[in-house]
Amino acid sequence: MTEQPLQKFTKYQSFVAGLMAFLQFAVILDFMIMSPLGAMIMPALGITPRQFGMAVSAYAFSAGIAGFLTAGFADRFDRKRLLLFFYTGFIGGTLWCGLAESYPMLLAARIVTGLFGGVIGSVLMAIITDLFAPHMRGRVMGVVQSAFAASQVLGLPVGLYLSNHGTWHSPFLAIAAFGVAGGLIIVLRLQPVADHLKLEQEHSPLAHLFHTVVEPRYLVAFCTTALLTTGGFMLMPFGSAFSVNNLGIGLADLPTIYLATGLCTIFFAPAIGRVSDKVGRIPVFVCGTAITVTMVLFYTHLGTTPLVELIVINVVLFLGIFSRMIPYQALISTLPEPVKRGSFSSVNAAVQQVGGGIASFVAAQLITADADGRLHGMPVVGYVVVGTSLTSMALTWYIGRSIEKREAAVSPAA
Repeated sequence: MTEQPLQKFTKYQSFVAGLMAFLQFAVILDFMIMSPLGAMIMPALGITPRQFGMAVSAYAFSAGIAGFLTAGFADRFDRKRLLLFFYTGFIGGTLWCGLAESYPMLLAARIVTGLFGGVIGSVLMAIITDLFAPHMRGRVMGVVQSAFAASQVLGLPVGLYLSNHGTWHSPFLAIAAFGVAGGLIIVLRLQPVADHLKLEQEHSPLAHLFHTVVEPRYLVAFCTTALLTTGGFMLMPFGSAFSVNNLGIGLADLPTIYLATGLCTIFFAPAIGRVSDKVGRIPVFVCGTAITVTMVLFYTHLGTTPLVELIVINVVLFLGIFSRMIPYQALISTLPEPVKRGSFSSVNAAVQQVGGGIASFVAAQLITADADGRLHGMPVVGYVVVGTSLTSMALTWYIGRSIEKREAAVSPAA
């Protein structure tokens, strides 16, 4: 494939990319901070691990529902206003989490936070697609995806520090206060994103949702998105227990693993975006799949492992994962026409949330634990992840070929 020259971002585009990463950082941190706070929340509220698990999963499923409910209306508003609406609700839900004094209050707060926070990612995707040309989107996705690593490197340690020196409420209150700054930036600096409103709209939001869901080329993308989430949601929830009980890593060394992996991801995520813009999304995705499949098979069959070796394995595994997610997001951003970008992104985000919840449930059925905590079934989980990875590669190749054929038909060679 011919290499593409990289066009520089304008100052405003650079600002938008940074703002999108900032907002994504806040949303991801709010979702991820629940798990490490479990040891404090359960005794403080007198709840069982199962109840805590319900509070964690409530966010994902409410986010999935919100994605579907929003899809019919997502293209009927200025995307800036839509973003501000959902971001305000997200901050309010996070503040409620920080003020919750009982399990019912916390559960309700997580549901509300998911209803609003789960839609933000899809609005960000629609804004990126509106403001950046296709050959620039890989770099933008790389910057935005680095927010995941930043939440590990910066967010989680700070959140745990605040909880250790205060209460479990402190991280949520800090995220809410931190998020207010993002809201002010949206109001003051982000320009309206409303060119899609000039296009002809469908009369019924329900019809708009229906036509998005049943569009064949969108359906392939939704199926691929569900498969892509499998790896992370099947492996990551058991990563800490597997490292400690099977690989012989001390609890005190876990932060080192997350820190090293996150630092490396911050650097290579933007680089993956640049490479995918330059040499093509499909080649990068295929390379990422090869790395992921190899490392998943290796990782899930590990025995006792030195700390340094495990850090290297984690870094390479995340290199493979991000080398799939970043080019894939850039690729599917070219699928929907402008009048359906919001609805497509909303449904895609909903599929991602629900697919992740199902993947976690399936993994939990495949894995068992001894009395001493040692996990069994990880190799089987690895085989499932490999199968979904190879299937998603075939589907992504099909999507890429379909896009090329459609573009060739629209702009035939002279």
